[in-house]
Formats: sequence, structure tokens, C-alpha cells
Amino acid sequence: MTRLMLGKNLERICKAVLLLCLVHFIIMTIFYLDVYTQRFDIFSRFNSRNYSKMHQYFNISKPNGTSPAILGGEDHFVSSRKLESNLTVTKKPLPLCPDVPQGLVGRLLIEFSSLMTMEKVQRENPDVREGGKYTPPDCIAKQRVAIIIPFRHREHHLKYWLHYLHPILRRQKINYGIYIINQQGEGMFNRAKLLNIGYMEVLKDGEYDCFVFSDVDLIPMDDRNLYHCYDQPRHFAIAMDKFGFRLPYNGYFGGVSGLSKEQFLKINGFPNEYWGWGGEDDDIYNRITLKGMKVSRPDSRIGKYRMIKHERDKHNEPNPQRFTKIQNTKLTMKQDGINTLKYKLVNVTKYPMYTNITVDIGTPPPRVSRG
Repeated sequence: MTRLMLGKNLERICKAVLLLCLVHFIIMTIFYLDVYTQRFDIFSRFNSRNYSKMHQYFNISKPNGTSPAILGGEDHFVSSRKLESNLTVTKKPLPLCPDVPQGLVGRLLIEFSSLMTMEKVQRENPDVREGGKYTPPDCIAKQRVAIIIPFRHREHHLKYWLHYLHPILRRQKINYGIYIINQQGEGMFNRAKLLNIGYMEVLKDGEYDCFVFSDVDLIPMDDRNLYHCYDQPRHFAIAMDKFGFRLPYNGYFGGVSGLSKEQFLKINGFPNEYWGWGGEDDDIYNRITLKGMKVSRPDSRIGKYRMIKHERDKHNEPNPQRFTKIQNTKLTMKQDGINTLKYKLVNVTKYPMYTNITVDIGTPPPRVSRG
């Protein structure tokens, strides 16, 4: 009897333990299922947020349920382009170039003994554009300067001139173009008429407002001698080595000079009737003073020039009529100048370091013999 009751009690205890285990199992199953569901939901949200951050410039809810390519796809590339095109990019405007640019050297050592080639000049000035043009990249020049050189058979001198002047003008922050006005043929040379032609022709090539007229054999010895125009007509070459670095006389206006467009037109340009060497510079000086202007000059320490030595050119002999013509400037300047200029344009060739303009200037009128 006792054994029977003990067996029944053990049976009840076992059933209770089994029941308890079953309940525990059910509770744990429910608990784990709930936790798993929460973790899956969190993971999904996390992925969704990351996707949105990676592609914040895309519209996720696209028509037709299409999703964009994730890395480097075509749609992503196009969307970036569209984004860039919609952005307003504001570039900082360039400042005006300073009156006295930084980087000027001052006094220069000028020599003509070393071999010079046009290829070397071109290598030295890679930022000069075709036709001998240059624009400062870091500032806006206040003037556009045309440098005009009367020319015939001076190729050797031209190489040295370009070798020295291109770097000087670039340091001066000048917006410039270099023009060689080449007289065709072997007739009598006429410097002033070539300068008038240069003025007319360069305006066909650009909107210049300043004109520097330079002989090809004169090199400035100081880059502080700035090649631009001033309130008054400018005489740059005031102290040449051939004159002992002194101004030969007060009315001298030869070598290198500069006039603005207004100043040039005010004096009716330069005379056309000075055939041969000499006299035209003094005539130009007279025109300036007769129109109430004054010649401005740099300090003599800055306005020094070296001249490339050479023999006098053929068909450029001294003009025997120059002294008479100089005395009559007041009478002749209205009918002898830019308003009466006649010539024929032969060709225009743009080289890497300069623009060559070849012209036919005609022949001098026959001289009246004294009876």
C-alpha cells in the first residue's frame, strides 16, 4: 500500500515537471520569435537608412519602381551632371593690374654677343599666343597695347628684340600684341609712313587703345620703363648709349614713343612725306606741341637703352629736305598724316612671336629742282 502511494506521487511529480517543461518551452519559443522579429526589423531599417545616405541625391520613389545604379552607373553619372549644371558657380573676378607690378627686376644686363634663334625665343615664351599676343592671366590690364615696329631686312635684330622684350612686357603685366610693318621692295625707306600703316592695320586685328612705336634695334635696360600710354604722349628712349645715355636735345622724340588713340588722332598721325633718314621725329614733336600737349618722359635712370650696332641701311640715306619740312609742320600737318595715307597691303602672316604685315608704300614724289 505504501509502495503504491509512493509510485502515484512520483508519477504526479513527473507529470508536473513535464508540464512545467512544456510551458517553459512554449514561453521561450515565443520570446525568441519576438526577439528575432525585432532584430530583423532593426536591420532592415538600418540598411534603408544607409542606402538613403549613400544616394541622397537620388529620388528613391522613381516612376515604374526603377532603382538607380549604386556605384558608377550611367544614371548616377547623368544625375551628377544635372546637379552640377544646376549649381551656380561664381568665379572670383580678376583684379585690375597694378600700376607698378610686382616682379619687376629693374636694371637689366643687355648683350648681343650670344647666338639667338627664333626657336629659342619661342621656348622662352610658351605663354605668348600666335601673332605675338599676350594677356596677363592673373589680372585685367587697363590698356590694350599694340607695339608697332617699322621694318626691312632686320631679321637678326628682331630676334634679340623679341628675346628681351617679350619677358619684359610680360613682367609689366601688359596686354599686348607685336606687329612688324615690313616695307616691300628696295625703294626709299619711310619710317613714319610705316608707323601710320601700322596704326591702321593693327586696329583691324584688335581693339587697341594704346600704340607704342619702336625701332627694332633699341632694347630698354630697365623693365620699370613701362610700355603703356600716359596722360601725355610718351617718349621712352630718352637715354641711348649712342648719345652717352643723355637726351640729345629737348625736342628729340625718336627711338621709342607711345601715344593713345586720342592723342594719335589729335595730331593727325605721323607725316607720310619724310622719305629717307631723319626729320620725322622732330615733325611729330612739333605736332604734339602745336596741339597743346607736352611730351612725358621717364626718369633718365630708367629710360636707358642699348642700340644694336649696324651700318646704315641702303636706300635710307639722310633726307636733304628734312630741315625745311620740320619748319613747316604747322602748315603741313592737316594735309599730311593719317587722313591722307595711301598704301597697298601685300600680306599678313601670324608667326608664334609676332605678326608680320608686309606693305607696298609706293615711291617718293620727284624732287623739284632749283632753277
